[in-house]
Amino acid sequence: MKRLMIADSSDVVRKVAHKILSELGYTVSEASTAREALVTCDAQLPDVIIVDSGIDGALDLITNIRSMPGGAEIRIFYCVIEADLKTMMRGKRAGASDFLLKPFDRQILTKIFDQRAAA
Repeated sequence: MKRLMIADSSDVVRKVAHKILSELGYTVSEASTAREALVTCDAQLPDVIIVDSGIDGALDLITNIRSMPGGAEIRIFYCVIEADLKTMMRGKRAGASDFLLKPFDRQILTKIFDQRAAA
């Protein structure tokens, strides 16, 4: 089972995404801060991480994960509120693999993360 982490300061966003992604076959962990996410990644890197651009230290978190052993293989989604080119480019330069627009819902998360469809 693939491991996925959600790093977002919103309890509601984390809980909703956790429920949906668990149903899609992921083992989901949550972090409410960049520091908490980094500590979790240091203990065990997930296969996928969703990093909300709104958490303090989001770009540093992505950069630090990329510099960890095995960090280059992680798929990192930088979650943004709008498709702002400057914000997205900062995420890309930090090491984000892809982007996810908020607010997301079950349909969007299923389309992007359903492992059964990819298998």
